[in-house]
Amino acid sequence: MAERTAPGSPRPVLIADTALALLAERGMRGLTHRAVDEAAGLPQGSTSNHARTRLALLEAAVRRLAEREAEVLDPAALPDPAAGREALAAGLALALHRYLTGGYRPLLLSRYELALEATRRPELRAYYDATGARFREPLEALLTAAGSPAPARHTLSVVAWCEGLMFACAAGPYHATPPTEEDLRRGAAELLAGMLPD
Repeated sequence: MAERTAPGSPRPVLIADTALALLAERGMRGLTHRAVDEAAGLPQGSTSNHARTRLALLEAAVRRLAEREAEVLDPAALPDPAAGREALAAGLALALHRYLTGGYRPLLLSRYELALEATRRPELRAYYDATGARFREPLEALLTAAGSPAPARHTLSVVAWCEGLMFACAAGPYHATPPTEEDLRRGAAELLAGMLPD
């Protein structure tokens, strides 16, 4: 399981990546400090030294999840809004297609495990939401710059569209047949056409 982390990575990164892998493979019940130590090939007690409580371990996983997702889905990497609606649609499609076909399915599954756990743990909910704002706020700024007359509402629509696609392709009925990049581009263009001026 440790191979999901680049060789020479700091121990906290190894622990967080291993926690994410365990969440994807075994679910929330399979995530324990001891299981992380074993899966990462660390001496017993290493994970507890880094994250003393279960909440601390979950927070480390959420933080690492955001870092890894930013490599794929960073709204700041989308084209300049001045490039037009079609360019934004193409940028969204590229990011989503890379996520859906680039071996990131375990990352998506771990994200859903953490999201469900956050509904039961208010302290994790606040942390999860704050981390998620790193994606929503730049997207809202992007839609504002592109001329959206209702950027907050349109951000919700874009996020819901992206989230629905990712869930359907990671754990839902399209898990075996993810859409092509062109299909995603067309879908994004249709969505944005109802929000942004030509």
